[in-house]
Amino acid sequence: MKTLVVNSDGQLVVKEVPIPKYNSKQALVKTISCGICGTDATLINYEFKGFPREKYPLMLGHEGVGRVVEIGSEVTSFKVGDIVLLPFNVEDEEQYGSLGSAWGAFSEYGVINDKSAYQEGEVPEVAFAQQIVPDDIDPVDATIIVTLREVYSTIRYFGINKEDSIVVFGSGPVAVTFIKLMSLMGIQSIGIARSKEKQDILLKNGACAAFNSRETDIKKEIRTLNPNGVKYVLDAVGTAEIINQAMELIEDRGEILCYGVPKYNQMKLDWSKAPYNWKLNFQQMPSKLEESESYGQILTWIREGKINLKDFISNYFTFENILDAFEKHMNQQILKKAIITYPSS
Repeated sequence: MKTLVVNSDGQLVVKEVPIPKYNSKQALVKTISCGICGTDATLINYEFKGFPREKYPLMLGHEGVGRVVEIGSEVTSFKVGDIVLLPFNVEDEEQYGSLGSAWGAFSEYGVINDKSAYQEGEVPEVAFAQQIVPDDIDPVDATIIVTLREVYSTIRYFGINKEDSIVVFGSGPVAVTFIKLMSLMGIQSIGIARSKEKQDILLKNGACAAFNSRETDIKKEIRTLNPNGVKYVLDAVGTAEIINQAMELIEDRGEILCYGVPKYNQMKLDWSKAPYNWKLNFQQMPSKLEESESYGQILTWIREGKINLKDFISNYFTFENILDAFEKHMNQQILKKAIITYPSS
């Protein structure tokens, strides 16, 4: 099969590798689509925690959707033909040699686990979120469900409620998803973008207000709306600059929420402008169990017409054009989400 690899020099290449092996508790999956995520860019730039340069080269991708083509002898939860979420490829020295894996979903094939085939306490965590996509959901666009589940489970983890005030920094797919889902939960949010175009996207997806940080005094605007500060500031980008700016926006005992993996494992924080009492909360890797528990609500919103998966997507690329897709992504030429599609045969 072909797979997308980032080399130790940061260059992307498409390589031929063996189709992955699977055991009696697993199923082989033919990839249908996979979304490009900010995580991929972080890995390309050697900035993702847990992936030092000596682990490279790496197979990339973690937002995959595919069709089950073979099943192990103990598998009962899946059948051939099922559309499933999160087929991955793991390191396998026998098959792939020194080629490592950052989940490896930008591959033509992947593997999923049947959690019911494992003994209690032995289930791989990812198995909880490797779930079936219903027939009424477009399998190509279903890759967006990965982000929707991650974000919804994170909102619940952070404990954000209807009565809470929150400012969201960021205008990429993750920030937009936070704002959209919080609006469906009755939570009013204020979005901070860096362009008029992105500002409009935040408003369209449910922000009660949105400001362009390149043209507006953010502290003045937020403190005008919330004189005592807001309860939460969410950094959906992952920078010390945003965390430091958030210090002067939160109320006493307010909380700065950081979603995703920052570019650096250390940062300089100046809390001279923060209230005396405040919290800093990192969610760098959502729980796959919590994601699975969020799936039902996401499907309900889709079926009720409250979520249109295509609203989150701006570009589709075929797998043969994946290098072009990543070049556009890395150069910030993708407005929303880019989806890579794979041939059916």
